[in-house]
Amino acid sequence: MTWQPHITVATIVEDNGKFLMVEELKGGRAVLNQPAGHLDPHETLTEAAVRETLEETGWDVEATGIVGIYLYTAPSNGVTYQRVCFIANALKHHPDYQLDDGILRARWLTRDELMGLRDAWRSELIIRCIDDYLAGQRHSLELIRPSL
Repeated sequence: MTWQPHITVATIVEDNGKFLMVEELKGGRAVLNQPAGHLDPHETLTEAAVRETLEETGWDVEATGIVGIYLYTAPSNGVTYQRVCFIANALKHHPDYQLDDGILRARWLTRDELMGLRDAWRSELIIRCIDDYLAGQRHSLELIRPSL
């Protein structure tokens, strides 16, 4: 079997100390995650982050930077994910937007509220990305080079 990491994107969207989160079904239970998902063919990482945020939350966003690049191996299935975590500004909400299958709702939560919901985290990447963002980790979108 060939080992291959899965390329994913996630988005940190913060407004007055609250973070845009997604409540979704995973394995039959509701879990919390940043708006996140897989890179689709023929799109850039930035395009994927903007698309996933809209599809999972109904929010148009503008990517402004990168928090970091993370590797995570899920203990449930042994799959390794490479996550590029973006920073984005919320632009416009579409309250009637049809969210992706499995998405229950978007929620705005503070870090403290998230800490109180630790059992509902999809993974530890949630708080790692938020803490890196709060610590001032900011990288230019130019960090990602265009395809040749």
